[in-house]
Amino acid sequence: MSKPRVLFPYTEAGLGHIMPMNSIADEFEKLYGDKAEVVRSQFFTETGNGHLRKYERNLAQNVWHYNRHPAFGFFATFNMDFWGTKIATWCSVVFIGPIAFKAGLRHMTELKPDLVVSTHWATNYYAMRMKDRPLTAMYCPDAKINTLFRTPCDLLMTSMKLGYDRAMTKHRRRFNTQNLKKVPFLIRKEAFSIDPDKAALREKLGVSPDKFTVLLADGGYGVGKMKPMVEEILKRDLPINVIAVCGKNEKLYNELSAMKSRGNTDFKPMGLIDNMLEVIASADVSCGKSGASLMAEPCFFGVPQIITHYANDIERWIGKYYIEDVGSAIKIFDPIEAVDMIEKFAADPELLSPYRQAAEAQHSNYGAEQCARHIFGLLCTRFPELKDGTELY
Repeated sequence: MSKPRVLFPYTEAGLGHIMPMNSIADEFEKLYGDKAEVVRSQFFTETGNGHLRKYERNLAQNVWHYNRHPAFGFFATFNMDFWGTKIATWCSVVFIGPIAFKAGLRHMTELKPDLVVSTHWATNYYAMRMKDRPLTAMYCPDAKINTLFRTPCDLLMTSMKLGYDRAMTKHRRRFNTQNLKKVPFLIRKEAFSIDPDKAALREKLGVSPDKFTVLLADGGYGVGKMKPMVEEILKRDLPINVIAVCGKNEKLYNELSAMKSRGNTDFKPMGLIDNMLEVIASADVSCGKSGASLMAEPCFFGVPQIITHYANDIERWIGKYYIEDVGSAIKIFDPIEAVDMIEKFAADPELLSPYRQAAEAQHSNYGAEQCARHIFGLLCTRFPELKDGTELY
């Protein structure tokens, strides 16, 4: 008898959807690869269909646009809430790309999944509309389970207590203790093997091992307030390390690479890198937008955060969670004032202690094992012969 197929379809709409998918797929395969066939799918690109490729590019461009012009991001999330889940998801998937929708539904059917695990609502939407519908599970990395993530599925998992509690009270018709689960944050598995020695990490990265270190990062697309902050830090010639990660923003990387330190600031711009976790762990403070991974990963390493902007209402809720519930972050939207705070922290690092301790207190709330076991439990509802006592659903 063939093993049931568990599909993990990737969606490029910000790295916050890709990194959790890697974590879930890796852990599920490690625990249950002998019981289920794990299928990793570059869903929107692997068929070569131009309409699917264009749809995914539009998702990524929207993320970029919202970061560049937050007013549009807040208007988009307001619109979703105004129209509600059913209309908003139909418009976001079908109305704006009817041919892509048909191609996506066809490709999802071709993959013949028994269970589809999504970290983006679009692939879940396709799966739920198959003629022979598979089981569906989603992971929402945000502090607010937004309108599109409230689309029907068999199991929704989320990591932030604020979002879980809000969903269980405000959306009682949609969620209950059976179909909504709070799980640890799905950080990349490499995080658990990173050397905690900051001096050694800084030396490896090519900056001064003993200097106060600031990380500037604004997500995979590098759209935010990094450039004016770098200009101000270099103008003041602060005696610190500044590592600026530009992601896919080549224009920003080239602009920052042309900037030179006056002597005291060790300045290192970077593009899209594969050792981001080491860079985060090397820092004393992280500055940037409040994306899900951009907040959770520094928190894992006990690194306080200065939030410099929100791209939309979803990120506002994430920021609210880390500022008010966790206590590891502060919000300073003005670049000059943010550099003022960096200068103050660099002169007296002990001022960061409360934020650092709050972040360190969250360390146990990370890892993909619980999420994988919930997914396996869901799979067992259709394939009860797989049960081995480790399922949680």
